Amino acid sequence: MTENTQFDFVLFGATSFVGKIICEYMVNTYSEDEVKWAIAGRSKSKISELKSELGSKASDIPEIIADSNDETSLQSLCAQTKVVVSTVGPYALYGEALVKVCAETGTDYCDLTGEAHWIGAMIKKYHTTAQASGARIVNSCGFDSIPSDLGVLFLQEKSQEAFKEDCYRIKMRVKAANGGFSGGTVASLINVVKEASSNPGLRRELSNPYALCGDGHPFFVRQASNNSPKFDSDFKRWIAPFVMAAINTRIVHRTNALLDARFGNNFQYDEAMLMKSKRAAKMTGLVMGLFMLGASMKPTRALMERFFLPKPGQGPSKEEQEKGFFNLQFFGETASGKQIRTKVTGDRDPGYGSTAKMLAETAIFFANLESEKTGGFWTPASLFGMDLVSRLEDKAGLKFEVMQ
Repeated sequence: MTENTQFDFVLFGATSFVGKIICEYMVNTYSEDEVKWAIAGRSKSKISELKSELGSKASDIPEIIADSNDETSLQSLCAQTKVVVSTVGPYALYGEALVKVCAETGTDYCDLTGEAHWIGAMIKKYHTTAQASGARIVNSCGFDSIPSDLGVLFLQEKSQEAFKEDCYRIKMRVKAANGGFSGGTVASLINVVKEASSNPGLRRELSNPYALCGDGHPFFVRQASNNSPKFDSDFKRWIAPFVMAAINTRIVHRTNALLDARFGNNFQYDEAMLMKSKRAAKMTGLVMGLFMLGASMKPTRALMERFFLPKPGQGPSKEEQEKGFFNLQFFGETASGKQIRTKVTGDRDPGYGSTAKMLAETAIFFANLESEKTGGFWTPASLFGMDLVSRLEDKAGLKFEVMQ
């Protein structure tokens, strides 16, 4: 971690859709004496416009001009802060240089990427460098994948308290959620589909549930994919595919690997959405399948981007964010047959209002983190543990509960 720095964290991508929400949250929640932070981006005019929109509370927020394609400017940014928070996506297009510089300079880093293939590529390229410098790199610190990753850890902790054993299988089901997509999220998803459609090797990687676990991992048990509607006997409901499962399950399995297979070599984890009926499950699966098919073909992808999908910078309104919520339910079973159910809930729309609070509070927690775990690529649960659960409950509107 960089020493003698001016800021606790610098928000790189402050003028992005979620970056603006984080800025609004910070200026309305923390004083300069409580948290020392700065905003960064490549356009001084856009940063000035953002500060004007935020009002007088934002007038004294320090500004840093940096470009995702200019390593010199990124090195200057890193020299000033303990933690870099990046909201600049798609990360596969714009994120590598910053990760590289953080790994080289020993600067801690977190983001909200849901691009598993990009995380895998960054681990292969920069994990050794980060280990040597002491940089702790933590991806997926938003809705994907904090509720899933910390939700599994929370369930396992409660299973240990109740049964003195971890669960060998856990399911996460989205019981309810209300929120919208931003143009940035859609652009990231479209880019993944675009790359995979022309790269068979990438398609194989994306289908591997252990893709982020590293070489030599001991995990080989077959994982449920939930790519088609089916009846879930544990929840007694029909389920449909959950779009975030592709990243969340990979992060959870990497956590298990980083915790020395604490959950077991045969640990099973899958995610899906609970549906009201078989018909609803089939319709949801059909819509998702058609979206992925359309996104994979250049002509239909162009039509979707031009006429139907939100553009970068667009997303749910402030009112929609405040009315949003999510309710994720977890089912776990131990090897001896004991069962436990928990849930994770959030008080804003999952992708933006809640994600902004999660990422901001994670950054503040990160800046003050003293840990025996040193440099390298971590996950939220493997590095931050239950202490971050407590902070998110206190500050970010999340609740982690055992269901009776």
